[in-house]
Amino acid sequence: MNVNNTIQWLMDGDVSIQYQVSRDILDENRPDLQKRIETEGWGAEFLKFQNPNGHWGKEYYNPKWISTHYTLLTLKNLAIDKNVASIHSILHTLLYKDRKFEAKQKDFHKSVLYDDVCVNGMFLNFASYFLGEEPKLMEILDFILSQQMEDGGFNCQKNRSGARHSSMHSTLSVLEGLHEFIKQGNTYRQDDIKHTIKRAEEFLLMHKLYLSDRTGKVINAAFLRFPYPCRWRYDIMRAMDYFQDAGRSYDERMEPAIDYILSKRTAAGRWKVNAKYPGKSFFIMDKAGKESRINTMRALRIMKKYLGYTGLDLIYNDLIDVPHTIS
Repeated sequence: MNVNNTIQWLMDGDVSIQYQVSRDILDENRPDLQKRIETEGWGAEFLKFQNPNGHWGKEYYNPKWISTHYTLLTLKNLAIDKNVASIHSILHTLLYKDRKFEAKQKDFHKSVLYDDVCVNGMFLNFASYFLGEEPKLMEILDFILSQQMEDGGFNCQKNRSGARHSSMHSTLSVLEGLHEFIKQGNTYRQDDIKHTIKRAEEFLLMHKLYLSDRTGKVINAAFLRFPYPCRWRYDIMRAMDYFQDAGRSYDERMEPAIDYILSKRTAAGRWKVNAKYPGKSFFIMDKAGKESRINTMRALRIMKKYLGYTGLDLIYNDLIDVPHTIS
């Protein structure tokens, strides 16, 4: 596999890809590239669909996937600059002016009357990224921490049907939110958060990220597909990308997932994207069944973290026959 050509192919893509490849693969922070995400390419395209009232779609959570909630999540994952004024405005509206957030109602999902830990986890993720140390987020954090289940994970069905076993989907969404809350400098209940994260990560790891802890069989075939954007849905590439971003050390229970991700490389050393989840979208970033810059970037930064490659290795070495040595 010619990684040099792959890196160049990535750098020929959207400016959000250029920025993240520079930062995460080549160890070169390029704030000039990040600033351009707001005015060029995918980032600018998403911002163009923002309504005069600050929302995307019809309301905060609907329709999927063109609502405010999922658009903000995607913009965060594109690494758009944190200081986009229109994003700050709608987040402050949601936190301080939207009546649905008052009292005990910490869930913005308008079709339910109870708190949804998965929605709150995703909200904490992008709101922490854009707002940093924001006092109102502490209320959301308190609710999330109160929802951890006995097995260490989370399940949005806990408040609906009394679920007794955690969900991989909900657990990963919460982990991403808790990690981003700490990453942005928040120190509120830091020890509680770290303990919660450790238990939730253990829930994923005891399943080797996609296998039943009772039968050893694949829990859900969808966990082995890599659509993008991921939305609220779990898959092993999203999970491993979380672990690398959180700086977690290698655990041997990650190896089946790492091996599976590596097995999906094309002959050119790239990764394809699966069909998107059913629902509305503003536009398509990477076409289904085609080599995907987003997935290739995510897979390479997982390789960099857990296979011990440096940025220069990924540029200059032919990795197709490199032994599988995990750091």
